[in-house]
Amino acid sequence: MLSARHKLGLELSRPVMERVIREHPLTTLFWECTLRCNLHCRHCGSDCRVTSDVKDMPLEDFLPVLDSIARHTDPHKVMINVTGGEPLMRRDLEACGQAFYERGFPWGIVTNGQLLTPERYHSLLQSGLRAVTVSLDGIGPTHEWMRGLPGSYPKALAAARMVALSGVVENDVVTCVNQRSYQELDRIKELLIGNGIKEWRLFTVFPVGRAAKDPELQLSGEEFRGVMEFIKRTRREGRIRVSYGCEGFLGNYEGDVRDHFFFCGAGITIGSVMADGAIAACPSIRADYSQGNIYKGDDFMDVWNSRYQPYRDRSWMKTDECASCRYWRYCRGNGMHLRDADGHLILCHLHRLEG
Repeated sequence: MLSARHKLGLELSRPVMERVIREHPLTTLFWECTLRCNLHCRHCGSDCRVTSDVKDMPLEDFLPVLDSIARHTDPHKVMINVTGGEPLMRRDLEACGQAFYERGFPWGIVTNGQLLTPERYHSLLQSGLRAVTVSLDGIGPTHEWMRGLPGSYPKALAAARMVALSGVVENDVVTCVNQRSYQELDRIKELLIGNGIKEWRLFTVFPVGRAAKDPELQLSGEEFRGVMEFIKRTRREGRIRVSYGCEGFLGNYEGDVRDHFFFCGAGITIGSVMADGAIAACPSIRADYSQGNIYKGDDFMDVWNSRYQPYRDRSWMKTDECASCRYWRYCRGNGMHLRDADGHLILCHLHRLEG
């Protein structure tokens, strides 16, 4: 049962969220620039590899997307998050970033840090880089067990430290909490603080891709509650800004483990262009929910303005256990990435918390 404080906060936030849904301003665009990756992560939903059957998207194929956006909105208000695969596998990433910068778009990368040397970081800064997220999934062996590459931990930590201490771009570390890293949360916290890192995001694995067949990646209900309590406690300490990822309605933890109440912005404020040209939303969402494809002649902003109905009217998600849920008005069916190809809910965070 929601406390009075949480219910009041959620009710006050609803009109704001409804307005955002009506207006659906594009604020974040993910570009899956490659499916190549130099790691073999246990939880990867894309099944990326060093070589891929899907070729890197040429810059010249992506730039018309940005031109389409710039005709409809201020490019300075749309953040381009370059992801993959591992974006630093692209030797032309600086040229890509320079093209974004010249068109007025801020841009950043999500990286495993293996190729983020000081020299590469400097060249990316010269191309207008504005934000860096580095993945660090545990201490030493735990990180390398998760990432599938011996020796990957020191490089990831060095990259995160370098970016944080440079103080010139927005930056954070993101950690996937599994049964092993759950035991290390306090140690990871002290490690990050000791290396000058000020922003930390935690998330948990949802059972798709490789993760669906790996029970060590899934937390029990008790462990999941433990993550929420850890975040609350750490936020009260005020030594590092920590939050839980954007996914999932969290009941009485809403407002306490994030700086905002739950809101799935996929297809509402968040769009993406995938490596195969698909026009989609959050990259974590199944390909079944793509809304068009640039290689089929679809203009990105035409699609953004005229499609995306499954994201903006989510009444179709009010089925199965969601049909009678008393929290539907706040959750609206959970994050879109937690739905399977038939629209059925894969995972409910609230059930884990209340179970």
